[in-house]
Amino acid sequence: MHLYNAWLPPPIAEETKKEKESFAGVVNSVKESYRLGDPDSVYSTLKWISVIDLFIKAKSELNLEDVAAVVECGLDVFHASSDKIYVQVRWGSVLVKILNKYRKKLSLTVHWRPLYVVLVHTHFTRSTGPEGWRIKQRHFETVTSLVRSCRRFFPPGSAHEIWSEFSSLLENPWHNSTFEGSGFVRLFLPTNVENQEFFSQDWVGGFITVWNSIPNCPFWNSQFTAVLARVIKNYDNITWEPLLPMLFTRFLNMFEVPVGSGPGSYPFPVDVPRNTRFLFSNKSSTPSKAVAKSIVYLLRPGGLAQEHLAKLVNLLEQYYHPSNGGRWTYSLERFLLYLVIMFQKRLQHEQQSMDSSTKAELFLGREERRSFVTVVLKLIERGQYSKNEQLSETVAAATSILCYIDPSLVLPFIVSRFNMALETMTATHQLKTAVISVAYSGRSLFLSSLPAAAEQGHDLANVESFSEILMISLSNALLGLDVNDPPKTLATMQLIGSIFSNMAALEDSTDERSPISTIQFSEWLDEFFCRLFSLLLHLEPSSVVNEGLHTMPASATFLVEDGPFYFCVLEILLGRLSKSLYCQALKKISKFVQSNILPGAIAEVGLLCCACVHSKPEEAVVHLIVPMLSSVISSMKGAPTGFGVKVAISPALEAAIDYQLKVLSVAISYGSPHILHFRDQMKEAIALAFASPSWKINGGGDHVLRSLLGSLVLYYPLEQYSCILCHPDAPLLEKWISAKGYSADEPLTAPKWHIPVEEEVSFANELLELHLVSALEELLKICRDKIHTDTGDEKDHLKVTLLRIDSSLQGVSSCLPDFRPSFVNAKAEDPIHSLFLIAGSIGSRVGCTGMREKAAETMHVVCKYLLEKKSDDSILLILLVRIMDALVNYGSLEYDEWSHHKQAWKLESYAIIEPPLNFIISSHAQGKRRPRWALVDKAYMHNTWRSSQSSFHLYRTNGNISPSNFAILLMGDLLNLALHSYETVRSVAGKSLLKMIKRWPSMVSRCIITLTENLANPDAPEHAVLGSCTILSTQAVLKHLTMEPKAFTSFVYGILKSSHHETLKAQKAINELFVKFNIHFAGVSRSILKTSNSDVQNFGDLISQIGTLSSEANGLHWRYNLMANRVLLLLVMVSRGDPLLSSKISSETAGHFLKNLRSPLPQTRILAISALNTLLKESPYKTTTEQLETSSGDLVGSTKSSLEGALVEIFQEEGFFSEIFDSLSHVHVTSDSDSTSSRGSAGTSSFQSVADKSITFFYFDFTASWPRTPNWITLLGTDNFYPNFARIFKRLVQECGMPVVLALRSALDEFANAKERSKQSVAAEALAGILHSDVNGLPDAWDSWIKNQFQNIVVVPSVESVPEWASCIRYAVTGKGKHGTGVPLLRQKIMDCLLAPLPQTVMTSVIAKRYAFLAASFIEVSSPRMAGAELQLHRRLLDELLVNMSHPSAQVREAVGVALCVVCSNIQLYTSVAHCHPGELEKNYIDNYGEWGGWSQILSEQATARALKIQNSLQLEDLESRSDAVPENGLKNDIQEDMKWMETLFHFVIASLKSGRSSYLVDTIAQILYPVISLQETSNKDLSTLAKASFELLKWNIFEEPHLQKVVAVILGSALDSNWRTRSATLTYLRSFMYRHTFTLSRQQKQQIWATVEKLLVDSQVEVREHAAAVLAALMKGGDEILARDFCDRVYAEANLVLKKKRQRKSSPGYSVASVHGAALALGACVLSVPYDMPSWLPAHVTLLARFVDEPTPVRSTVTKAVAEFRRTHADTWNFQKDQFTEEQLEVLADTSSSSSYFA
Repeated sequence: MHLYNAWLPPPIAEETKKEKESFAGVVNSVKESYRLGDPDSVYSTLKWISVIDLFIKAKSELNLEDVAAVVECGLDVFHASSDKIYVQVRWGSVLVKILNKYRKKLSLTVHWRPLYVVLVHTHFTRSTGPEGWRIKQRHFETVTSLVRSCRRFFPPGSAHEIWSEFSSLLENPWHNSTFEGSGFVRLFLPTNVENQEFFSQDWVGGFITVWNSIPNCPFWNSQFTAVLARVIKNYDNITWEPLLPMLFTRFLNMFEVPVGSGPGSYPFPVDVPRNTRFLFSNKSSTPSKAVAKSIVYLLRPGGLAQEHLAKLVNLLEQYYHPSNGGRWTYSLERFLLYLVIMFQKRLQHEQQSMDSSTKAELFLGREERRSFVTVVLKLIERGQYSKNEQLSETVAAATSILCYIDPSLVLPFIVSRFNMALETMTATHQLKTAVISVAYSGRSLFLSSLPAAAEQGHDLANVESFSEILMISLSNALLGLDVNDPPKTLATMQLIGSIFSNMAALEDSTDERSPISTIQFSEWLDEFFCRLFSLLLHLEPSSVVNEGLHTMPASATFLVEDGPFYFCVLEILLGRLSKSLYCQALKKISKFVQSNILPGAIAEVGLLCCACVHSKPEEAVVHLIVPMLSSVISSMKGAPTGFGVKVAISPALEAAIDYQLKVLSVAISYGSPHILHFRDQMKEAIALAFASPSWKINGGGDHVLRSLLGSLVLYYPLEQYSCILCHPDAPLLEKWISAKGYSADEPLTAPKWHIPVEEEVSFANELLELHLVSALEELLKICRDKIHTDTGDEKDHLKVTLLRIDSSLQGVSSCLPDFRPSFVNAKAEDPIHSLFLIAGSIGSRVGCTGMREKAAETMHVVCKYLLEKKSDDSILLILLVRIMDALVNYGSLEYDEWSHHKQAWKLESYAIIEPPLNFIISSHAQGKRRPRWALVDKAYMHNTWRSSQSSFHLYRTNGNISPSNFAILLMGDLLNLALHSYETVRSVAGKSLLKMIKRWPSMVSRCIITLTENLANPDAPEHAVLGSCTILSTQAVLKHLTMEPKAFTSFVYGILKSSHHETLKAQKAINELFVKFNIHFAGVSRSILKTSNSDVQNFGDLISQIGTLSSEANGLHWRYNLMANRVLLLLVMVSRGDPLLSSKISSETAGHFLKNLRSPLPQTRILAISALNTLLKESPYKTTTEQLETSSGDLVGSTKSSLEGALVEIFQEEGFFSEIFDSLSHVHVTSDSDSTSSRGSAGTSSFQSVADKSITFFYFDFTASWPRTPNWITLLGTDNFYPNFARIFKRLVQECGMPVVLALRSALDEFANAKERSKQSVAAEALAGILHSDVNGLPDAWDSWIKNQFQNIVVVPSVESVPEWASCIRYAVTGKGKHGTGVPLLRQKIMDCLLAPLPQTVMTSVIAKRYAFLAASFIEVSSPRMAGAELQLHRRLLDELLVNMSHPSAQVREAVGVALCVVCSNIQLYTSVAHCHPGELEKNYIDNYGEWGGWSQILSEQATARALKIQNSLQLEDLESRSDAVPENGLKNDIQEDMKWMETLFHFVIASLKSGRSSYLVDTIAQILYPVISLQETSNKDLSTLAKASFELLKWNIFEEPHLQKVVAVILGSALDSNWRTRSATLTYLRSFMYRHTFTLSRQQKQQIWATVEKLLVDSQVEVREHAAAVLAALMKGGDEILARDFCDRVYAEANLVLKKKRQRKSSPGYSVASVHGAALALGACVLSVPYDMPSWLPAHVTLLARFVDEPTPVRSTVTKAVAEFRRTHADTWNFQKDQFTEEQLEVLADTSSSSSYFA
């Protein structure tokens, strides 16, 4: 049994034992509900889902056989509901919960393919259903969660099948299907034991190769890292060591941080389609969790992963520092958190399987733990005081976990940071963070000071300082109680709570074993209360309390609002005090409460008193409650009472009484049975409060009565905060408990409960008679007998009487028995609980059902009276609604309380959590351990939740049970009140009604019919419409529409006939209701179609009526016309599967929407686009290349489309398509400011509001996005090409054949040559649709007229519409099928046409346009599977491009560079795939590769040669400009040509890196590196700009062997180039290069680079020297530690030598300025490499550097800058770090730092 159930109140705990049997009955009922032969029976199983969920949440003990049976039955239902998305969502959600909870106990086999079929059928095909996007989104989330839960149950062989299925999708990295493929691999690939054989070393190698195919794509990295992390974790059979450098390089570069002066994110990440990102979501750009998981599970004893982790942390730690925050902080914070969490999980698993595992040699020992903690502490140290609050909280949490893993490292760090914060009290954020760190580590500090900790071998030499820090923190904590600094105050509360939660008892002890034995608690207690009282006296509420209807006695100050810490501290402190100290505290509290009235701190003072009473009620009641009671009674006796009293109470007295009553109400919450001795005073105080003429005082009485009833009859824990179990190693510490692995044999741990005794129940009944029964009679008198003549008196009397009833009902909540349900079949009156049982009760039963029934009758009368006489009094009506709510929604008060408490649990502090692992005293548990009081609190709330649910779902599972007649009465009243003219009344009544219909689903129908009549009724007032819309738009109602045809029909008619409500509010509400209906539409039950013939006719009538409404002839407002069209579409989609209805209705509707394309209403046109995309499904005229080749003569479709007849008749009307084109052109709103493509979102333009979009767009528009390849060619600009429109024309041609093409011809001719861009856009869409339709007769049409039209488009010099025509061509050649490998019929002809030479006389803009079109079309070719003809096309284009690289036009050169990138990358990808599959290599490719495959060599050789020529010519120019010589003209022309050629090459490099194709062009790019570096600064600005752009992108590129070696050689050569600007640029590149390749560079390569950079420290150019020093500082920070250490020592020795020689320079030759400057720069590099730390060598280095200050400039300026930077970065910690310097060193530094005064 779960701990929470074992700790329930004894009567309930006993009852829970019956739940196992009850669940078995539920399982049988589910099986009976589902009938295999009846597909609609799945709906009848839905009512049991909530019940199954209930047993899971209740943590009931269930038979595993029953759980397995539910899972199997649920999966059967899930798969049987392929066309019922809503059913799948509900069953999927509950299956996920069951599988996650019982995953380790169940033995199932679940096959992956049915789940994949469900996913693809619903989300990745074009046969989309009518369901709204929200339900589809939920469906996707549910199915993917279900797959993740089922993965561990996939049978052997599944991994092989899944990889075979999806690896083909990953073949072409430049097609969007590859992103889907990666998402599916991550989702489905199982890493369970059954599939271990599949994951071999070869597979991992292949997997990593595929991963490397797309660089710089966060989405791609997320998918692959997630899979890799699971493989690393679950399989030990793979050798990871050789792969570590590559893996850590990927991990490092996934954190997009600024290196040097570079940007913090990659400028052009690979474009992933929006729908793919949405479906396979990755929450942040960096997969921090997967990276952390991989690293933790790569750690091995003696392995290299630890070294790599240390290096990774060295590189990243600087970005954790408060001054280095940015957009990367979130991913780094997650990385730190998951590193610690994953490490803890790994250690926990190893501890649990230590005895049983055969792989114990892979487990981490003490040394490994220690080295991991050492590394992570670096990140913690940097991030502790981060300005990012989330990071500083994560640091504190991570510290608290690591304390238990290696206390000897972490605790001294915490202690030192706390001491430092105390010394710098002015930095309050530091103090708050340090205090929270100590609070979170409180328990580990206690445990570390025990003898048992020393026995574990921890190096805890400074144990005394741990005890000392506890004492210091406790005494200093009192200073932290500051009303002006809420965060610090709350942190202090956590600290005190943390310390006292550990201690078994608080008393003045001389026991030396106590860690805080030196503290005198009596003195500390006095000081604590002194400070607390001062805090309370100065508190101010942050908001004004609503005086109308106050439900909370709280006065909203930060102590109560910002977390539960305040009350917890008081409870713990007072619960653990010894008797004498408690009495001392009680006296002080009593005195404070009696002598102060603090209306601004009601809740705070109340909770203080409540904590006193809860701890020791017998004493607290006498000293606190009784004086308060006497005081308030005497105050009220002195004030006037009764209705109609004209003497007002003074505001001061009123405030005082109100304050005392509310404090009293909170104080007595846990006071029974001791309050019974003062029952008469309590009754008198309540009676006087209700008799007062002050509404404030009445409210105080309300709180007291409610609280008193609760304390009498409810179950609640007693002595919750006192210590029961002491720690076995330390009697003065409390033993904390884990809820996991609980054993009922554990002694004395179960809580003591308040179980009401007879006297308490009797007193509660007495109070109910006084304030419920008699109040009900009074109410009837007021309403029936009209006893008041004065309306004011009547109102006051009604208010107070209703308030008394409300208080009574709220106080006893569900202890007052519920209504008795009625039975449809009276003979079958089974006991209700025979259906199923969830044990739960909030307290003892009081009163009887009759009381509830009488109250319901009375409220019905009162409601009628108030609506007639006082319908304008909102307070009365809201009170009435609250009473009705308490009467009819049995259990909802408990649910509200549980929900409120649940929010507080989210703030649960790490201070009261001890992790499962505890290496301090080597005590490990199955789960987290908490103080007993915290677990008792959870058990208490678990009981509250159980009591709210025990009867909530009972009435939905049995059709024989219906609501009580009293409930039906109240439902009618609530329905009336939900339509009231006051919004506040409507709101509360609507919420109450909603809770009621959730509990009684049978009531929904009558509500819907009543409410939709209001919409259709022209005389209904505005408020009735608003109220109706609010309720109709709720999930409970919208879900019901799916099940019941009558309600659906009523709903649809109600909305569509509501246009006569013309007010803005009403129209807005109706519109929002329709939008919600759209978004959440879950389909309609098939019973609407097929119950009987008459019903079918009815459905036909419904469609025809809605069709009439949707026609524009009826004069409806355009929005209603839009709604009617949308409903028509939904109904047609629902009827699609019905053979009797489908074809006729579909053809009529398709015709209707085709006509709507020319509607004058833009929204209607856009909806028509969505509709036609959905309705046009058949393709009888579609053919393929193979069919054309094997057939002769004219092919005719074997069957005609069912829609063809209706459609042909419409589009053959004269000028039909011209009209449509004209209409659609108005949708293309263009503006100069458009910066992003509106692709795929037809009509994102200004005329469409968000609401309109949710009506006009289908989910389909979202998922079937085009283009199917990434967008990256920026030279094409922003287009207005809408693929949805193109698809309409394509589907029309496929549906009806060539007649459509002929009908379109004239409109195309007209619009393609129009001047307006919008008209050309429509023509481009129509032509794209035609060209991609692949119908019979299309090749002939191409030859006869389309080709001429196409050529004209290419040749016409229209620049404006180039983007649209480029998209048109791209659409036309887009590959067919999911993988994009199918070749469209006309692709070859289109490409041939584009490759045809242009006339000689055309403008350069036309040439550029042609190359842009060629690039756009070649992007769509599926490179891995190119046919011979496509290879030849590539060859022709490549030859042409290589010739035109020096074209005189810059525009053409850019287009050539982009096209060259596309062609070359396509060839390279084809080659790489062909080498993997040699049998598939095309023969003509083999024949020709030798001739034209050497393009890479041509480019690289020419690039270097031309770059050198340009460099030499520039130097020559420089010399000639000085000598005034005239250069030769021919030579100058050659250089100009070289520069143009280089510009084209740079365009090629930029395109390669932007497009993500660089991984296949890396060989070429590596060899072009020198020209990129060397041409940064030239006289040709265009060339330099392009070189700089290439350079910036190259800094992000990662090279692997063998390319890495080439790059290093280029860098070493460039660093010694004769041009100093090239040397400087090389250093800039080197900084990012070394950062990105730190794991993959060999030691030798690093040494070569270090040596080269060191040489540049004495370069002849001062800029190069300074740059080299900056690079060396960066290299020392994250480079090779041995090289850095060696450099550091060498530099110091050389600098020392220089200084000595300088002193003796009279007798020896002097040093050059460069060599002295180099020595100073080298020292500066060492100093600046450790900006925040103080390693042992640093004082000597910085002092030696300071001694160079007397040297002349530039040495002097270098020294002063470096020393100033050193001072700045060490300023925060200088007070401590200066101790590492000698007096002499400090003097030298001071001399350097003191600047000359202006006034000297």
